[in-house]
Amino acid sequence: MTAPFSQYRLTIEDGPLYDDLMTLFGREFDDLETYTAARPSAEYRARLLAKDHFIALVALKDGVVVGGLAAYELEKFERERSEIYIYDLAVDSHHRRQGIATALIEELKIIATAHGAYVIFVQADHVDPPAIALYSKLGVREEVLHFDIPVG
Repeated sequence: MTAPFSQYRLTIEDGPLYDDLMTLFGREFDDLETYTAARPSAEYRARLLAKDHFIALVALKDGVVVGGLAAYELEKFERERSEIYIYDLAVDSHHRRQGIATALIEELKIIATAHGAYVIFVQADHVDPPAIALYSKLGVREEVLHFDIPVG
């Protein structure tokens, strides 16, 4: 039997958990440079976590971050509603297939409802079948194109 886990929304007092989440993302996305080399200052992190439109959730097992997600609320202009975009979601490779990612998304649904959001959306890479399987189980798949437009 696997040990239970808990879910928790990060607050401005959760600097160490925030750092642990960044390390988890870097490790699981095989991109430690992006997620750990130039971490935001404590002041930046506190400002970000204080914003209602930024949502950072962690899954904890025995006090250790074993999963997490970062999401943003996007207010719509055409109606008085919003949508939630999952920017990053990862589960430690040793703790997968235990319902952690699904539980994090279920917790995000509760937050989304409280915010008046009508949908949660997420992108998945074609080379990530486990993510595609998870999101297909929870929602409707759409085929879209993604473009990165440089600003400078």
